[in-house]
Amino acid sequence: MDQPSNKKLLKIYQSLFSEYGSRYWWPADSRLEVIIGAILAQNVAWKNVEIAIGNLKTEGLLNSEKLYRSDVGSIAPLIRSSRFYNQKAIKIKNFMDFFYNDYNGNLEKMSQEETLLLRNKLLKIKGLGEETVDSILLYACNKPIFVVDAYTKRIFSRYGLVEEIANYSDLQFFFTKNLPQDIALYNDFHAQIVHLGNLICKKHPECGNCPIRKVGKNILCQYYSINHAFEGKSSTIKLRASREDCVT
Repeated sequence: MDQPSNKKLLKIYQSLFSEYGSRYWWPADSRLEVIIGAILAQNVAWKNVEIAIGNLKTEGLLNSEKLYRSDVGSIAPLIRSSRFYNQKAIKIKNFMDFFYNDYNGNLEKMSQEETLLLRNKLLKIKGLGEETVDSILLYACNKPIFVVDAYTKRIFSRYGLVEEIANYSDLQFFFTKNLPQDIALYNDFHAQIVHLGNLICKKHPECGNCPIRKVGKNILCQYYSINHAFEGKSSTIKLRASREDCVT
């Protein structure tokens, strides 16, 4: 009998946690740094974000008041490593304007806002999409929102748990429906998915090193199945060849 999706998800999470331990994500010294990092992380490797964050820290601009009073022209050169830095500087400025206009620069006040209301407000900020907003909600505001991304779709469609054509809302609903509402679990599970996607489950996956493949026969990746079949065929060919060598 096939396992229900909730059990499969929890088994997958446990396999990742056992292999990699807690990912301790999001790496930041403050909640404001998490928010700015989420904006900078759009379409760029994390190492580039770290450089940009370091530059902002050096200039004292991870202080909310100073960042709010800074103009786009001052911010942009400092975040050049994050790609599309002019657009991202505008996005940061848009967020800071919203943050001060609606919450007077008070992160505690913003975090106390009802989750879906705050999500809808953040999504209205020009330049902030669903993944960025949900990262802010989960990692900076401690809200029970599961963050999904391209890695989530890639990994879990390969395991047949979601459709390859699933959109952001479909993916998020799948995880929210099948996991207990646990902020710590949401936090680390998303981080584990990102780590696996970066390290193993790439465009050309390294299935032999994937910890999920050890979970059980009810949780199989399409790539593992293909590779396993190929290995079996390869072994048969080798066996046939060795028998022919013996005959001759």
